[in-house]
Amino acid sequence: MSETETTAEVTVYSDYVCPFCYLGRQSLAQYAESRESPLRVDWHPFDLRAGKRAEDGTIDHDADDGKDEAYYERARENVRQLQEEYDAEMVDELRTDVDSLPAQVVSYRVRETEAYGTWLAFDEAVFDALWAEGRDIGDPEVLETVAATADIDPAVVEGALADETLREELSVEFDRAKRQGVTGVPTFACDGTAARGAVSPDHLRRLVEGT
Repeated sequence: MSETETTAEVTVYSDYVCPFCYLGRQSLAQYAESRESPLRVDWHPFDLRAGKRAEDGTIDHDADDGKDEAYYERARENVRQLQEEYDAEMVDELRTDVDSLPAQVVSYRVRETEAYGTWLAFDEAVFDALWAEGRDIGDPEVLETVAATADIDPAVVEGALADETLREELSVEFDRAKRQGVTGVPTFACDGTAARGAVSPDHLRRLVEGT
């Protein structure tokens, strides 16, 4: 049986600035390692900063998003619990100061123009840069450094960030995710069934394999 016939695919809606997306990918990696056949990630972008992004593209950190300190403390506690559960080291529990849109723009371009393995390496490196290393993935220089780890020419990063059409396409993707009922991330989907949150490897196995 060929790899194409045995490879399963899971759709993942995520945003790099979401710590639960990072932790969900740790869970997905653990599940993938337990499989005898490959697992492919079909990434769909989601924009958690949309409500705080001004018309000029900058983030208004003073914009009211309805989240108070109690909300953030609960989120931090949940992150700590999942870190322990998935044995994931993170330098921060939350990063409200980072805008992931530049990283998503580049990731979207890489996904469309490069081999799947190259995109996956870049995708994982972006997550690691933010959550394992504490770097600002909204910084073009950081993204160029991250791209280099996946053997991607820095010119690809520069070209993607300068492409307004690409940003418009990404905006369409954000809207499409909402129309499809995605209200939060990470959301994992396979064969018409979905699971939201950094769910366990066993939960992902049931989602993908139906058992």
